[in-house]
Amino acid sequence: MLNMDFSQRVVINTHLSPWLDSPMSGVQRKPLAREEAERGHATSIVRYQAGSRFRRHEHPLGEEILVLDGVFSDEFGDFPAGTYFRNPPGSSHAPFSEQGCTLLVKLHQFFSGDSTQLRIDTHNSPWLPGQGRLQVMPLHQYANENGAEQVALVKWPAGERFKARQHFAGEEIYVISGEFIDELGRYPAGTWLRSPHGSQHCPYVEQDTIIWVKTGHLPIK
Repeated sequence: MLNMDFSQRVVINTHLSPWLDSPMSGVQRKPLAREEAERGHATSIVRYQAGSRFRRHEHPLGEEILVLDGVFSDEFGDFPAGTYFRNPPGSSHAPFSEQGCTLLVKLHQFFSGDSTQLRIDTHNSPWLPGQGRLQVMPLHQYANENGAEQVALVKWPAGERFKARQHFAGEEIYVISGEFIDELGRYPAGTWLRSPHGSQHCPYVEQDTIIWVKTGHLPIK
């Protein structure tokens, strides 16, 4: 197991992590959290080399993807950088990439009852006003007895600061561009952070920054 204690804060600069080969030739991974070697809960950075393919597979408990660069493809289409996916439990596909791509991938993490299928081109979706000078692009939300999950992109203008904010049911961040900062450290583009239930921080930025953020999805106990 890797980083499966959800009561612990985790920070990984993925640009400094080594690529590991997957079972499929031309597909490599940087594991961030993993329950078992090839099954169960997993969060990873995944790289498809140009011309590589992955065998058809099912998603018993769902798959969530953010295309970070290149073009990701399957039998349903070609999806460039900035595409956000949710492939619900029971779905399947045979992915590939002709030119190569890099992805943030989360497996087996859907809430019970969440059957939403999404393909969102975030480069052509509107930004909405958020707190202060922030702009927010909502991507997904779902609630049940286990919590209230929300996923969004958040655009921070240079110099923006937040007061201390507490994370009910946790917070997960991937820094897409710029640099995210709090009293605990500085997190450049490519950094993945997972903060447990009840934790808090005072985030700010010194330069324009965009983050992918998910809240309300981690265990409370």
